Amino acid sequence: MTGEPADRIFHALADATRRDIVARVIRHAESVSALARHYPMSFAAVQKHVAVLERASLVTKERRGREQIVHADMTVLRRAARLLEAYEEIWRERVARIDQLIAED
Repeated sequence: MTGEPADRIFHALADATRRDIVARVIRHAESVSALARHYPMSFAAVQKHVAVLERASLVTKERRGREQIVHADMTVLRRAARLLEAYEEIWRERVARIDQLIAED
């Protein structure tokens, strides 16, 4: 994962409210109305947060009657986790090289 999709995902996860929404819908799907009850902001503001998460493909919405149920997309979350793991591996290799250089001295 690189480029614009990665940018959208990490932009969406840069906000604490959006991270909290993702955590809640990972546990169980919730309607936008139910999510809005958890935050000291308007329903419209929560709807905008959900829209940002949806554009990043981190959540999907399913219409059930008058409600829109928000689901986490674990596939996209796992792709983001793999990208972070790749960065961690680069960092670990650098640390190992530094340790090796120190041991050689």
